[in-house]
Amino acid sequence: MTDKSVPPADAERAAAWLAQHGLADVRPTPLLATRLAARRRTRLAADVLLAAFIIAVALIYTVDKFIGAAVDGSGPYWHWSLLVLTAVVVALVLAQSLLDRRVRRADRQAAAALPRRAAHPVPLGWRTVLGVPRALFAVATFAAATVLGVSALTTQGSTARYGAFVLLIGLCGVAVGTVVQLRHVLTHPVVADDEVSLTADVIMRVEDARNVATPTVVWSLPVVSVFETALGWWIAAWLAFIALSAITLALITTRTAQSGTVARHAMSAG
Repeated sequence: MTDKSVPPADAERAAAWLAQHGLADVRPTPLLATRLAARRRTRLAADVLLAAFIIAVALIYTVDKFIGAAVDGSGPYWHWSLLVLTAVVVALVLAQSLLDRRVRRADRQAAAALPRRAAHPVPLGWRTVLGVPRALFAVATFAAATVLGVSALTTQGSTARYGAFVLLIGLCGVAVGTVVQLRHVLTHPVVADDEVSLTADVIMRVEDARNVATPTVVWSLPVVSVFETALGWWIAAWLAFIALSAITLALITTRTAQSGTVARHAMSAG
């Protein structure tokens, strides 16, 4: 790869990425290095964004709890704090959408330099890109977390119910953001001009989808809201939920094909 517009570090990472996915004999191209660099920076920004979201949820919950306790202990400031939280959730979804747009822009710029455009042998659906086990796991994780959040509303303490509202609003935001990101992964145009770059395109989609479907934020949200005030049975149920879902994800990761294998199967299906 001799394109001086691509930093040497990005070129080296592209070569390592190819070797990791069983394409060690393939020469990294500027197009591939540019697309991988865009995804790496976007994932870093997305991780920082989600960390900021969790901190914002914790701050809103903590400030409101202290103000409410200072007045009469019943939480009369729920309305404004929940509105602020809703605004934070909307901002999270918009920010994730803007990050996805950065990846799409990088892909469009890379595609514009291609002399011709290749196409996948068969259309790639969610079964191929994400896989049935991971899709079911993502749906089950959000459903179980929502059930636990709703169950926390049945407690007698107003502070605990407020924490449950914070959790449920946060879950809604994360769920919408996940759907938006998965839609982008499944629908953005192919950026490839030969079989090798087409295989790399499928691998990137699979990795993007799997990264989006990992419920890290879902596991973390109650720690900043419900845990302090929830009943013992609820905390035990949530810890069991985290342990079971983590084990399930580990089993899915172990028993399902790696992204490179998925890509080669998708290519041979045509």
